[in-house]
Amino acid sequence: MTKTVVQEALNHLIEDLRATHGDNLSSVVLYGSAAAGDHIELRSDYNLLIALHRIAPEDLRQAQAPMREWQRLGHPLPVYFTVEELSDAADVFPIEFYQMENARIVLFGSDPFTFVKLSNTNLRHQAEYELRSKLIQLRRLYIPASVSVEKLCDLMSDSLASFAALFRAVLILHGEEAPVAKPDCVRATAQLLKLNPEPFERIFEFRSAGSFPETEKEANEIFGAYMDQVEQVIEVVDEMDNRT
Repeated sequence: MTKTVVQEALNHLIEDLRATHGDNLSSVVLYGSAAAGDHIELRSDYNLLIALHRIAPEDLRQAQAPMREWQRLGHPLPVYFTVEELSDAADVFPIEFYQMENARIVLFGSDPFTFVKLSNTNLRHQAEYELRSKLIQLRRLYIPASVSVEKLCDLMSDSLASFAALFRAVLILHGEEAPVAKPDCVRATAQLLKLNPEPFERIFEFRSAGSFPETEKEANEIFGAYMDQVEQVIEVVDEMDNRT
Protein backbone atom coordinates (compact mmCIF):
# COMPACT_ATOMS: atom_id res chain seq x y z
CA MET A 1 0.00 0.00 0.00
CA THR A 2 2.92 2.38 0.48
CA LYS A 3 4.11 2.00 -3.09
CA THR A 4 2.78 4.78 -5.30
CA VAL A 5 2.52 2.53 -8.34
CA VAL A 6 0.40 -0.03 -6.53
CA GLN A 7 -1.77 2.64 -4.91
CA GLU A 8 -2.41 4.23 -8.30
CA ALA A 9 -3.18 0.83 -9.79
CA LEU A 10 -5.69 0.14 -7.00
CA ASN A 11 -7.33 3.54 -7.47
CA HIS A 12 -7.64 3.00 -11.22
CA LEU A 13 -8.99 -0.50 -10.71
CA ILE A 14 -11.67 0.71 -8.30
CA GLU A 15 -12.70 3.47 -10.72
CA ASP A 16 -12.95 0.90 -13.51
CA LEU A 17 -14.94 -1.50 -11.32
CA ARG A 18 -17.38 1.23 -10.35
CA ALA A 19 -17.86 2.11 -14.01
CA THR A 20 -18.23 -1.55 -14.95
CA HIS A 21 -20.53 -2.83 -12.19
CA GLY A 22 -22.32 0.36 -11.22
CA ASP A 23 -24.82 -0.04 -8.38
CA ASN A 24 -24.18 -3.79 -8.40
CA LEU A 25 -20.76 -3.21 -6.79
CA SER A 26 -21.05 -3.54 -3.01
CA SER A 27 -17.43 -3.74 -1.75
CA VAL A 28 -13.79 -4.01 -2.76
CA VAL A 29 -11.56 -5.41 -0.01
CA LEU A 30 -7.78 -5.82 0.12
CA TYR A 31 -6.84 -8.78 2.31
CA GLY A 32 -3.83 -10.91 3.20
CA SER A 33 -0.22 -9.89 3.67
CA ALA A 34 -0.54 -6.50 1.97
CA ALA A 35 -3.37 -5.51 4.32
CA ALA A 36 -1.53 -7.00 7.31
CA GLY A 37 1.71 -5.11 6.77
CA ASP A 38 3.50 -8.42 6.18
CA HIS A 39 4.00 -7.81 2.47
CA ILE A 40 7.29 -8.72 0.79
CA GLU A 41 7.84 -6.72 -2.38
CA LEU A 42 8.03 -8.82 -5.54
CA ARG A 43 7.03 -12.00 -3.64
CA SER A 44 3.68 -11.28 -1.99
CA ASP A 45 0.41 -10.74 -3.83
CA TYR A 46 -2.17 -7.99 -3.52
CA ASN A 47 -5.28 -10.07 -2.91
CA LEU A 48 -8.67 -8.54 -3.54
CA LEU A 49 -12.21 -9.63 -2.76
CA ILE A 50 -15.00 -8.07 -4.79
CA ALA A 51 -18.55 -8.34 -3.46
CA LEU A 52 -21.47 -7.80 -5.82
CA HIS A 53 -25.15 -7.85 -5.04
CA ARG A 54 -25.66 -10.39 -7.82
CA ILE A 55 -23.28 -12.26 -10.14
CA ALA A 56 -24.23 -13.39 -13.65
CA PRO A 57 -21.86 -14.45 -16.44
CA GLU A 58 -22.30 -11.02 -17.99
CA ASP A 59 -21.01 -9.34 -14.82
CA LEU A 60 -17.85 -11.44 -14.91
CA ARG A 61 -17.42 -10.97 -18.65
CA GLN A 62 -17.60 -7.20 -18.24
CA ALA A 63 -14.87 -7.39 -15.58
CA GLN A 64 -12.36 -8.62 -18.14
CA ALA A 65 -11.33 -5.12 -19.20
CA PRO A 66 -10.65 -3.74 -15.68
CA MET A 67 -8.69 -6.87 -14.81
CA ARG A 68 -6.44 -6.76 -17.86
CA GLU A 69 -4.19 -3.98 -16.51
CA TRP A 70 -4.29 -5.39 -12.96
CA GLN A 71 -3.00 -8.74 -14.19
CA ARG A 72 -0.44 -7.05 -16.42
CA LEU A 73 1.10 -5.63 -13.25
CA GLY A 74 1.50 -9.20 -11.96
CA HIS A 75 -1.38 -9.32 -9.48
CA PRO A 76 -3.80 -12.27 -9.18
CA LEU A 77 -7.39 -12.05 -10.27
CA PRO A 78 -9.71 -11.03 -7.42
CA VAL A 79 -12.20 -13.45 -5.92
CA TYR A 80 -15.85 -12.62 -6.58
CA PHE A 81 -18.63 -13.26 -4.06
CA THR A 82 -22.17 -12.04 -3.76
CA VAL A 83 -22.96 -10.36 -0.46
CA GLU A 84 -25.29 -13.26 0.39
CA GLU A 85 -22.63 -15.87 -0.41
CA LEU A 86 -20.23 -14.32 2.07
CA SER A 87 -22.61 -15.29 4.87
CA ASP A 88 -23.54 -18.66 3.40
CA ALA A 89 -19.93 -19.77 2.71
CA ALA A 90 -18.53 -19.06 6.16
CA ASP A 91 -18.93 -22.72 7.14
CA VAL A 92 -16.73 -24.02 4.29
CA PHE A 93 -14.09 -21.25 4.17
CA PRO A 94 -13.55 -20.41 7.86
CA ILE A 95 -9.74 -20.09 7.61
CA GLU A 96 -9.88 -17.74 4.65
CA PHE A 97 -12.68 -15.74 6.21
CA TYR A 98 -10.90 -15.47 9.57
CA GLN A 99 -7.85 -14.21 7.65
CA MET A 100 -9.92 -11.66 5.78
CA GLU A 101 -11.70 -10.61 8.95
CA ASN A 102 -8.42 -10.05 10.82
CA ALA A 103 -6.38 -8.51 8.01
CA ARG A 104 -8.41 -6.45 5.58
CA ILE A 105 -8.72 -2.93 4.24
CA VAL A 106 -12.05 -1.91 2.75
CA LEU A 107 -11.10 0.05 -0.35
CA PHE A 108 -14.64 0.71 -1.50
CA GLY A 109 -18.16 0.32 -0.14
CA SER A 110 -19.34 -1.31 3.04
CA ASP A 111 -17.50 -3.88 5.11
CA PRO A 112 -18.83 -7.23 3.85
CA PHE A 113 -17.71 -9.10 6.98
CA THR A 114 -19.91 -7.20 9.39
CA PHE A 115 -22.55 -9.93 9.41
CA VAL A 116 -20.37 -12.98 8.74
CA LYS A 117 -20.55 -15.54 11.58
CA LEU A 118 -17.67 -18.01 11.94
CA SER A 119 -17.69 -21.38 13.71
CA ASN A 120 -14.75 -22.91 15.58
CA THR A 121 -16.02 -26.42 14.76
CA ASN A 122 -15.80 -25.68 11.05
CA LEU A 123 -12.48 -23.96 11.63
CA ARG A 124 -10.97 -27.04 13.30
CA HIS A 125 -12.12 -29.35 10.52
CA GLN A 126 -10.70 -27.17 7.77
CA ALA A 127 -7.51 -26.49 9.72
CA GLU A 128 -6.74 -30.21 10.08
CA TYR A 129 -7.60 -30.91 6.45
CA GLU A 130 -5.41 -28.08 5.16
CA LEU A 131 -2.52 -28.88 7.50
CA ARG A 132 -2.47 -32.54 6.51
CA SER A 133 -2.79 -31.71 2.81
CA LYS A 134 0.11 -29.28 2.96
CA LEU A 135 2.24 -31.74 4.92
CA ILE A 136 1.66 -34.40 2.27
CA GLN A 137 2.58 -31.92 -0.44
CA LEU A 138 5.66 -30.85 1.52
CA ARG A 139 6.88 -34.46 1.64
CA ARG A 140 6.38 -34.86 -2.11
CA LEU A 141 8.23 -31.66 -2.97
CA TYR A 142 11.06 -32.49 -0.61
CA ILE A 143 12.13 -35.46 -2.75
CA PRO A 144 13.48 -33.41 -5.69
CA ALA A 145 14.51 -30.46 -3.49
CA SER A 146 16.59 -32.49 -1.03
CA VAL A 147 19.72 -32.44 -3.20
CA SER A 148 19.89 -28.65 -3.55
CA VAL A 149 20.41 -26.10 -0.78
CA GLU A 150 18.72 -23.38 -2.85
CA LYS A 151 15.67 -25.47 -3.76
CA LEU A 152 15.32 -26.77 -0.22
CA CYS A 153 15.48 -23.29 1.28
CA ASP A 154 12.88 -22.06 -1.21
CA LEU A 155 10.63 -24.99 -0.32
CA MET A 156 10.89 -24.35 3.41
CA SER A 157 10.41 -20.61 3.01
CA ASP A 158 7.39 -20.85 0.72
CA SER A 159 5.73 -23.65 2.69
CA LEU A 160 6.17 -21.89 6.04
CA ALA A 161 4.32 -18.89 4.65
CA SER A 162 1.40 -21.23 3.90
CA PHE A 163 1.59 -22.99 7.26
CA ALA A 164 1.64 -19.63 9.05
CA ALA A 165 -1.86 -18.87 7.79
CA LEU A 166 -3.02 -22.20 9.20
CA PHE A 167 -1.24 -21.58 12.50
CA ARG A 168 -3.51 -18.57 12.93
CA ALA A 169 -6.42 -21.00 13.02
CA VAL A 170 -4.64 -23.05 15.70
CA LEU A 171 -4.23 -19.96 17.87
CA ILE A 172 -7.87 -18.97 17.40
CA LEU A 173 -9.00 -22.47 18.34
CA HIS A 174 -7.05 -22.13 21.59
CA GLY A 175 -8.73 -18.82 22.35
CA GLU A 176 -5.59 -16.83 21.62
CA GLU A 177 -5.40 -13.60 19.65
CA ALA A 178 -3.72 -14.43 16.35
CA PRO A 179 -1.05 -11.93 15.26
CA VAL A 180 -1.44 -10.56 11.78
CA ALA A 181 2.20 -10.82 10.67
CA LYS A 182 3.21 -14.36 9.69
CA PRO A 183 6.48 -14.53 11.69
CA ASP A 184 4.68 -13.37 14.83
CA CYS A 185 1.94 -15.93 14.24
CA VAL A 186 4.46 -18.76 13.93
CA ARG A 187 6.32 -17.63 17.04
CA ALA A 188 3.09 -17.39 19.03
CA THR A 189 2.11 -20.91 17.94
CA ALA A 190 5.52 -22.29 18.86
CA GLN A 191 5.29 -20.69 22.28
CA LEU A 192 1.72 -21.87 22.90
CA LEU A 193 2.39 -25.48 21.89
CA LYS A 194 5.92 -25.55 23.34
CA LEU A 195 7.51 -26.31 19.98
CA ASN A 196 11.16 -25.93 19.08
CA PRO A 197 11.31 -22.43 17.51
CA GLU A 198 14.82 -22.83 16.06
CA PRO A 199 13.91 -24.33 12.66
CA PHE A 200 11.24 -21.65 12.14
CA GLU A 201 13.70 -18.88 12.97
CA ARG A 202 16.29 -20.28 10.57
CA ILE A 203 13.69 -20.34 7.79
CA PHE A 204 12.72 -16.74 8.50
CA GLU A 205 16.39 -15.86 8.05
CA PHE A 206 16.25 -17.32 4.54
CA ARG A 207 13.55 -14.81 3.64
CA SER A 208 14.68 -11.71 5.51
CA ALA A 209 18.48 -11.86 5.65
CA GLY A 210 19.43 -14.30 2.91
CA SER A 211 21.26 -16.38 5.52
CA PHE A 212 21.34 -19.83 3.93
CA PRO A 213 22.83 -23.12 5.19
CA GLU A 214 26.36 -23.76 3.98
CA THR A 215 25.85 -27.43 3.14
CA GLU A 216 23.13 -29.80 1.93
CA LYS A 217 23.49 -31.71 5.20
CA GLU A 218 22.70 -28.62 7.26
CA ALA A 219 19.76 -27.71 5.03
CA ASN A 220 18.33 -31.20 5.32
CA GLU A 221 18.72 -31.19 9.09
CA ILE A 222 16.78 -27.93 9.29
CA PHE A 223 14.08 -29.43 7.09
CA GLY A 224 13.82 -32.51 9.30
CA ALA A 225 13.39 -30.40 12.43
CA TYR A 226 10.91 -28.15 10.62
CA MET A 227 8.74 -31.04 9.44
CA ASP A 228 8.76 -32.53 12.94
CA GLN A 229 7.35 -29.30 14.39
CA VAL A 230 4.62 -29.17 11.75
CA GLU A 231 3.64 -32.76 12.55
CA GLN A 232 3.34 -31.84 16.23
CA VAL A 233 0.95 -29.01 15.36
CA ILE A 234 -1.22 -31.43 13.37
CA GLU A 235 -1.32 -33.84 16.32
CA VAL A 236 -2.60 -31.06 18.56
CA VAL A 237 -5.35 -30.08 16.11
CA ASP A 238 -6.34 -33.73 15.65
CA GLU A 239 -6.65 -34.24 19.39
CA MET A 240 -8.93 -31.21 19.66
CA ASP A 241 -11.59 -33.19 17.77
CA ASN A 242 -12.21 -35.21 20.91
CA ARG A 243 -13.00 -32.05 22.84
CA THR A 244 -15.44 -30.52 20.34
